[in-house]
Amino acid sequence: MQKTGAQIVVDALIQEKIDVLFGYPGGVVIPIFDALYRNKKINVILTRHEQAAAHAADGYARASGKTGVCLATSGPGATNLVTGIATAYLDSVPMVAITGQVASPLLGTDAFQEADIVGISRPITKHNFLVKSVEELPSLLRKAFHIAGTGRPGPVLIDIPKDVSVATHPDYTYPRTVSIRSYRPNVVGNMRQIKKANEAIARAAKPLIYAGGGIIISQAHEELLALAEKTSIPVTTTLMGLGGFPSQHKLFIGMPGMHGSKAANYALQQSDLIISIGVRFDDRVTGDTSKFAPHAKIIHMDIDPAAISKIIKVDIPVVGDAGNILSSLLKIIAPRRPNGWNKQIREWKGKHLYGYEPSTKEIKPQAVIETLHKLTKGNALIATEVGQNQMWAAHYYPFAKPRSFLSSGGLGTMGYGMPAAMGAAFTNPKRPVIDIAGDGSIQMNIQELATISLHNIPVKIVILNNGYLGMVRQWQEMFFGRRYSSTCLKEGAVCVTCPGPDKCKVTYVPDFVALAKSYRVAAYRAEKPEDVESTLKAGLAVKGPAVMEFMVSKEENVFPMVPAGKPIDHILEEAS
Repeated sequence: MQKTGAQIVVDALIQEKIDVLFGYPGGVVIPIFDALYRNKKINVILTRHEQAAAHAADGYARASGKTGVCLATSGPGATNLVTGIATAYLDSVPMVAITGQVASPLLGTDAFQEADIVGISRPITKHNFLVKSVEELPSLLRKAFHIAGTGRPGPVLIDIPKDVSVATHPDYTYPRTVSIRSYRPNVVGNMRQIKKANEAIARAAKPLIYAGGGIIISQAHEELLALAEKTSIPVTTTLMGLGGFPSQHKLFIGMPGMHGSKAANYALQQSDLIISIGVRFDDRVTGDTSKFAPHAKIIHMDIDPAAISKIIKVDIPVVGDAGNILSSLLKIIAPRRPNGWNKQIREWKGKHLYGYEPSTKEIKPQAVIETLHKLTKGNALIATEVGQNQMWAAHYYPFAKPRSFLSSGGLGTMGYGMPAAMGAAFTNPKRPVIDIAGDGSIQMNIQELATISLHNIPVKIVILNNGYLGMVRQWQEMFFGRRYSSTCLKEGAVCVTCPGPDKCKVTYVPDFVALAKSYRVAAYRAEKPEDVESTLKAGLAVKGPAVMEFMVSKEENVFPMVPAGKPIDHILEEAS
C-alpha cells in the first residue's frame, strides 16, 4: 500500500486504537494535520498551548490506562511539550509525543524553528526516536507505542522531519508485532523471592503495606485488597497510589510523608516489615532517609529493577508486574488475624485521618472539598493543580477506586490540572470530572477555558482562591518569618507597604467569574460558608463546563506537615 509519511502516522494511530489526539499545528506538521483532516476516526482537539496538549494526553492516559498522544510542530512547539513530557515521565504515564522537525538536509544548520528535541528530551523520556526515512517510520511508530505502554510506562517522543512526512512509502504495512532485543520487561516475579516475602510476612509482628502508583498502573487493586483483607495488614498509599486501595476501608491509614497522616507516618517508623508495592521511595515520603523505617525489613515489589534499592536499601526485592506478584503471593500466604499492632494503628488513626478547625465566618478550603465529596457521592474523577489545593484534595476527597485521582506527583507541575481533566473527560463521559485548583496554578494554563468551551467538555473547575501562592506562602510563614516575598497574587505597584491579608483592600486580579464568562463558560462564586453547597450544586448541574470560585481563608495551612529533611515522625500540626 502506498502512503506518505503523514498518512502513515495517522494510520498508525488508528491501528493503535487512538481515538483522540491533542495538538497544535505549525509549519512542518501541516502535512500530518492535513492527513488528520481527511480521517474520521481520530478526534483532534486543538489546545491553546502545546504544554496543555501534553497534560491532556497525560490525563487521558491516567484516567483510561491507554496511551495518550500529543502532536506539536518543531522548535518552540516541541519545546513547549517538555514540561508535560517530564510530568508524565516522573509519574510513569504512557504517552507518545509526536513532533515535527525541519527537513533532514537542514538539521544542524540552525534553521528556522529548529531545535534538537531528541537531545532535549532524552533525560525525560523512556526512549525517543529521530526518524531518518519514511521506510523506517512504521516500525519506529510501532516501537514507540510498545515502549510507552509496557514495563514501567512512560513517555516516548518520535521526531519526524518534514521531508519524511511528505515522502511516499511504496509498500507500506503497519507491523503487527514488535521485538526489541534490548527491551524485554520482566513481568513475572521470581517465585523464590515471593516465597521469601511470604516467610517474612509470616514472621512479622508489625507488618505494613506501602503501595504506590504501580498498583494502579498494573491494575492490581483487587489483589491488593485481597491481600490486606486476608492478612489484616494496614495499608498506606502514596499520593500517586490514591484510589488503589479504598480510602474509607478500615485498614487504610492515609498517605505517608511530608503531608501524610500521623497513622501512616508513625506506622512506617514503628513497623518491623514494610511490604512496598509499586513505589519508588520518593523523598516526600521518606524524609530523612537515614532515619526512615529504622526497625523494618523491606520487601520491594516493582516492575522496574532500577528502582530497587535506588533510594532505600531493601532486603527482599521482587521484580515483576505487581498484579502477577500479588496473585502468586495470595496463593501461598496464610490468613492473619488482627493483633495489638492493628489496635495501636487504630489509636493513631483516631476518628479522622486529617483534621481542621471548621468556621462559620470564613470558607475553609477543606470544607469545600468535603462538600464536593458529599454531593458527588465520591464518584467524581478528580484532577488537581499543585500546592495546597492538591494536598487538601488528597486529604478530604476519599477515593474508592483507581484512576480517580490525577495529579502531578514527581514533578509537581502547576497548571497540570485543567488540561489533564480535559483529557480525562474523553475517557468516561458519564463520570463527573473536576479540577481542584488554586488561584495561582489555574492561571498557568487558563487559556484552555477556550478549548473546553468550544468543545463543550464538561470539566468542572473548583478554584480555592486565597490570594496567594499558598504552599510557598505557608513555608514563608513557618520557616521564613512570615516574609511573604512574591507570593501575594494581589501584589502590585500600589503595594508599597503591605498591611497584611486581613486589611488588604487590593482587588483580586483576575475576576475569575468574569473571565470564565468571557470564554462562555458558566461561572459562580461563593464568599460565605453558607454559600458553599449551593455554589457547588449550581456548577455541578451545568451540562457543560463550569467554574466555581470559593473565596477561602487567606492563611489556611496544610497539616499535618513534616519539615523538609526531617524524619517523617517529626510531625507539625500547627504553625509555630
